Amino acid sequence: MPFDPKPAEDLHVSPLSRLYPDGPWQTELAHDRAEHVLIWITRGQGRFLMDGHRRGFGAHTALFFPAGNLWSVEFGRQCLGQALIVPATAPVSMPPEPLHLKFNDPVEQARLNSLLEAVSVEQSTHPALWRRAMQSYTDLISIQLRRQPPSGPLPPVKPNAARRLSQAYCKRVVTYFDDHASMADHAAALNVTPTHLTRVCKAETGKTAATLLTERQLHAARSLLISSDLAMRDIAAQLGFGSAAYFTRFITQHTGETPSALRKKARKAAIPQ
Repeated sequence: MPFDPKPAEDLHVSPLSRLYPDGPWQTELAHDRAEHVLIWITRGQGRFLMDGHRRGFGAHTALFFPAGNLWSVEFGRQCLGQALIVPATAPVSMPPEPLHLKFNDPVEQARLNSLLEAVSVEQSTHPALWRRAMQSYTDLISIQLRRQPPSGPLPPVKPNAARRLSQAYCKRVVTYFDDHASMADHAAALNVTPTHLTRVCKAETGKTAATLLTERQLHAARSLLISSDLAMRDIAAQLGFGSAAYFTRFITQHTGETPSALRKKARKAAIPQ
């Protein structure tokens, strides 16, 4: 179940910090979302996971993650930029594949900044036909992204076997998440041993295959804790845990806090001071 922080019909642009209002884990854990996400970095650096590979980014970089793709981003302290969220159901033609684009031309940088600012003005002022205008500006952004030469980490025309395996595994983590398949199940489906899959994922993403699967599960669990009123046993059942007690141990082991404590903290932070 992808994390969906906004209503499905809500196309919007926001500062980077709005991608993780409840903590850096919302972007740093490997996960997929129900909407397309464009991240435009104007200052700073960090690292990201895209299409089964991890690498770094710097200023004037655009990262595009289509809905239903496994990704993560670690933002450095000095990072500034914006995020454009486009529902998969929106009448906008976004690129079908993940993109890592380095904008070296100041003219192209200014053009993307201008288009994002136009979307922001429309959503904040709501003039006549503002929704159509936002969609039109977003279409222009999509065109600009498609015109830029990719900077990586997308594979060459003939990616090597390791990259292909890492890509396939990341796709399976998303596609079969609700089936609660184990890492060994995925390895068997990909016709490799768990040891080989672990070694390849570590080399390509910096994380083991088991860690990627755990992060996806942890992201889903924390998202449900803060975005729903489901009882712990219901969240545990939905995510494939054998019991609420096992679910509590899982959350506590990976966060240092109980599920109830995390939910309480998130609710308290959401109350206007």
